[in-house]
This record gives sequence, C-alpha cells and structure tokens, in this order.
Amino acid sequence: MDFGVIANYMPLYSEAFLLTIKIGWIGIAISIVIGIVVAFVLHFKIPFLNIIAKGYVELFRNTPLLVQLFFIYFGLPKIGIVISAEVCGAVGLGLLGGSYMAETIRSGLDAIPVSQGESAKALGLKPVQIFTRITLPQAFTISVPGIVANVIFLLKETSVFSAISLMDLMFTAKDLIGLYYNTTECLVMLVAFYIVMLLPVSIAGSIIEKKYRYKMYGA
Repeated sequence: MDFGVIANYMPLYSEAFLLTIKIGWIGIAISIVIGIVVAFVLHFKIPFLNIIAKGYVELFRNTPLLVQLFFIYFGLPKIGIVISAEVCGAVGLGLLGGSYMAETIRSGLDAIPVSQGESAKALGLKPVQIFTRITLPQAFTISVPGIVANVIFLLKETSVFSAISLMDLMFTAKDLIGLYYNTTECLVMLVAFYIVMLLPVSIAGSIIEKKYRYKMYGA
C-alpha cells in the first residue's frame, strides 16, 4: 500500500465524490416526488392513470439502471432529444427510484385504517387535506425503513454512471487503474469513499426510524 499514491489521488476522488453525491441526491429527490404521485394514483386507483402507473412501476423495477441510462443517453438523441450525462444520470436514477419509492409509499398508504379518513371527512376536511395532513404523514412514518433502504440502494446504483462517461467514483477508479496500475490503492479509496457516502445515511435512517417508532407506539 503506497500512501503517497493515495495522497496524490485524493483530489481526483474528492471531486468525483462530490459529483456522485450531487447527482445521486438530485435523483433521489426526483424519485421521492415521482413515488408520491404514483403511490397516490395506485392507492386511490384513479381510472386510466392507474394502468399507466402500474406499467411504469413494472417497467422500471424490472429493467437494470444501466439499460435505462443507455436508452436515455444514446437512444433519445436518435429522435432529437439530447441531454447531458449529468442530467441523464439524475433522471435515470429518479425514474428507477420512483418505481421503488412508489411501492414503498403505497404500502404505507394502504396500512392507514380507512376509519381515519372517514373520521376526517366527518369533521369537514376536504380530500386533499385528508391526504396531505393525515394520510401521507402517517404513510411516510410507516414507510421510513423502506425509503431509507431505497435511498441506500440508489446511492449504490450511482456506480453505473461511469458507463455514460460521468466522472463519478467508479469512473475515476477505473481510469486511474487503467493509466497507472495502482489497483490496490484505487480500490481501497473507492471502497472508503462509498462507505463515507453510505454509512451516514444508514445511521441517520436508523435514528429517524427509532424516532418515528417512539412517536407511534410510545416506546
């Protein structure tokens, strides 16, 4: 292990780390928004939109992110839609994550007793108010473990961004290994940066889960 090599490569890995974090969290934000909308459609079984939502979930959950990125980055330009690699990464991750978030949030919505909605309606609340103030907050509480698991999964999926020439952590590691053959140092740094990226999310998720569990059950 040559620590001099690690010191020399640190700026490159740091830059790649920041890019990976930026695109990863933008994609996660997109996935949560998509997940809420699709979960709403699936939970309330809105005619016609329900079929589209089901098709979207099945399509993106059953195809690899790499294939989706290739379609967006290399396929869409064939019909005149050209987007940058960074936008492609964020959109691809958001679409993939949205399908997982939708099912996670939908399961949380389905777990809320129907009587709560009926009681709120009897008190004069409008359907939108019932959903945003009563149903959705409780669904998120129930769905916290699944949402955290999805976030970790999506951050790990950023490792395929290198396939569309994004200078992420994986691309940087492969590029340096190919140029200088410092395989051990490059892989150790790659693992270390992914741990730095994922471990805080895992710890924060556990804390949030316990906090909400205490609120629900008074533990």
